[in-house]
Amino acid sequence: MKLLRLLALVSVFALSGCASAGAHWVELGGQRYQVELAQDEASRARGLMFRDEMDADHGMLFIHDREEPQAYWMKNTKIPLDILYFDNQRRLVSQQRDVPPCTLGDGCPPYPSKGAARYVLELNAGQASRLQLKDGAELTFGPGIPTAP
Repeated sequence: MKLLRLLALVSVFALSGCASAGAHWVELGGQRYQVELAQDEASRARGLMFRDEMDADHGMLFIHDREEPQAYWMKNTKIPLDILYFDNQRRLVSQQRDVPPCTLGDGCPPYPSKGAARYVLELNAGQASRLQLKDGAELTFGPGIPTAP
């Protein structure tokens, strides 16, 4: 009987660990956001396409292989976004605020960074204004998010 209780207890701990394993977060301007990670070419290309909404405290963090000028677009993206570009040190180098959805397919305009960036954070439009973000703001990563070498 003790063995069964011990196994049940171990199972509960194992399952609770698995449930939180995919939960990543970042902090910016004193606000914590739950983020999905886009770390490979396919997930970066898909991004937030075809989503009808995103919770106010959520976002997507794109992790690039190297720091270089980046440009994002809103092809098939249905929600307006703030696109925030960060360098290797996770300092904000460029902001594209209140970027509207685009239904023009390949005709959607690009939104480039003004400097080299390694990380790109997409949040619901209006978050950058609400946080009063200025270039140089630091992005803090929660556990499990890879950083630049």
